[in-house]
Amino acid sequence: MFDFLALITAKRYWYFHSFIIKIILLIYGIRVGNNFYIEGVPRLKIRGRAADIQIGNNVRIFGGIDIRNRESGGIIFEDNVSIDNDCRFVAANKAILKIGEGTSIGPFCVLNCGVSVTIGKNCLISGMVYIQSSQHGIADGELIKNQKHTYGEIIIGNDVWIAANASVLKGAILKDGCVVGAKALVREGRYEKNSILAGIPATKKKERI
Repeated sequence: MFDFLALITAKRYWYFHSFIIKIILLIYGIRVGNNFYIEGVPRLKIRGRAADIQIGNNVRIFGGIDIRNRESGGIIFEDNVSIDNDCRFVAANKAILKIGEGTSIGPFCVLNCGVSVTIGKNCLISGMVYIQSSQHGIADGELIKNQKHTYGEIIIGNDVWIAANASVLKGAILKDGCVVGAKALVREGRYEKNSILAGIPATKKKERI
């Protein structure tokens, strides 16, 4: 229905829609900045404090997204962030998920944060990227789903490009200017500035020049 209304109004409907969604988010207690724009309906599972979710100025969302927090988890979208459709953002425990100013996130991405994940400014995250700062235990003799997680903070610097279908796992630190190739698996470790990474597991192939 929303898409039909947008079609017959040459997309002008979305500005009215965004205004209504912003009011609803504010009623929940989520902080929302100026010029908020969304072409969908957010799915909310707020089991922590709604005020720990912050949306900055000029944030643009091109479809529905899924936002979840629990315990003391916080989610911050800084100014001028752009998000495509059907992404999921989860912050649990005391984790802070922070998306830096000017960063763009493609469709169908999942960011699961058991401990903090920081994404810098002006990054490009392509579609179907998976970022996960926790991992199940896998010891024999007990169901995996019942085992405790281990955690590792993820830090992604400024001007980082993560190509489609890549995964970034707990403890990965990608310094400014890194490039992660499509379908790469970035494991725990420190990756130096301007590194170009590819493979499973991802290794440095060369540097940006």
